[in-house]
Amino acid sequence: MFEKLSFIEERFTQLAEKISDPDVIADQETWRKLCKEHSDITPIVEKYRAYKKAKDSVEEARTLLPDTQDKEFRALLEEEIAEGQKAIAGLSDELKILLLPKDPNDEKNVIVEIRGGAGGDEAALFAGDLFRMYSMYAESRRWRYEILSQNATDMGGYKEISFGITGEGAYSRLKFESGVHRVQRIPTTESGGRIHTSTVTVAVLPEVEEVEVDINPNDLRIDVFRAGGPGGQCVNTTDSAVRITHLPTGLVVSCQDEKSQHKNKDKAMKILRSRLYDLMQSEQQAQIAQERKSQVGTGDRSERIRTYNYPQGRVTDHRVGLTLHRLDSILDGDLDEIIDTLITTHQSELLKGSEA
Repeated sequence: MFEKLSFIEERFTQLAEKISDPDVIADQETWRKLCKEHSDITPIVEKYRAYKKAKDSVEEARTLLPDTQDKEFRALLEEEIAEGQKAIAGLSDELKILLLPKDPNDEKNVIVEIRGGAGGDEAALFAGDLFRMYSMYAESRRWRYEILSQNATDMGGYKEISFGITGEGAYSRLKFESGVHRVQRIPTTESGGRIHTSTVTVAVLPEVEEVEVDINPNDLRIDVFRAGGPGGQCVNTTDSAVRITHLPTGLVVSCQDEKSQHKNKDKAMKILRSRLYDLMQSEQQAQIAQERKSQVGTGDRSERIRTYNYPQGRVTDHRVGLTLHRLDSILDGDLDEIIDTLITTHQSELLKGSEA
C-alpha cells in the first residue's frame, strides 16, 4: 500500500508542474485531463502526508523518551505517542478506503425511474411521494433535476415517472436507492382504517453520453403519436409524442411531456442510452459474485430494500438493519444518514474483499 502511496505522491508533484506549464495550458484538452487527475488524487496525497507527519511525530517522541527524566515532560511524550498511534491507525484506515477501486460511474449524473408496483392507486401515490423526496434531496445538495417522462394518475400520483438529476457525485450518492421500496399506511380511500402495504420500484441509472453506448439506428423503431392526458391544446392535437423501441433488447421508451416532437425524441434517447448501459453493466456484474454478495445488496430492482411505516413514523433499510424514527424528515429529502450508512457498509465490504 505504501509503495503505491509513494508513487501517487510522486505523480501528484509531476502533475502540479505540468498543469503550470504554459505549453500544456495551451492544449486545453490535455490540461483539463491533467487537472482532473490532479484533483482526483489530491485527497489521497493530503491524507498520506498527514499520515507521514503523524508517524514522524511519534518517532520523534519515542526518540526523546528514553533520555527524559522529567516526569511531567515524560507524561506529555507518552500522551503524544498514544494520540499519535491512534491518529496513525485512523489515517491508515482512511487511506485504505481512498485506495479502493473507484466506480467509474460515481461522478455521472443520473436518471431515476420510479414505477408504482403492487397496490394500484396507493402505489402510484407513493411513487409521487418518492419523487418529491428525491427532488427535495437534490435541492438540498444544489443539484438540478428535470422530469423526462411521466404517466400521472387522476389522484395526483404516478404510474411511472423518469427524471434526470445533474450534480457532482449524483450517482455515487444515489446508486444504492435502486430496488423495491415498501410503504405501510392507511390509504385516504380506506374507510375502515386498515393499514395497506404497497410497493414502488426505483431504478437509478447513470446518465451516459452517445459515445459510451453505440446504438445502431437500424435497431430502432420510432413511432410518433398524439399525446394524451393533461396539457395544452398543442399537446393533445399534434403528433408530438415519441415511442422508441430498441428491437434487439425489446426496450421501449415513450416521452410526451414536450410540445416538440424533437425534444421528446431527445429525452427518449437519453433514457434509452442509460437503460442499455445499465443492461450491459448488469450482465457484466452478474459474473462478479463477490460484489453481488455485498451487505448493501445487489441494486436489483426485484430486491426489497426499504420500508416506510407511517403509523409508527419509521423508516427501515433492510440491507444494513438501520431503523430511523423520523419518517417525515426523510420524506422531506433528509436522506444523508441512510445514504452515508449504505456507502460506509459498502466500503467495509470492499475492504474485507481486498484483504481476504
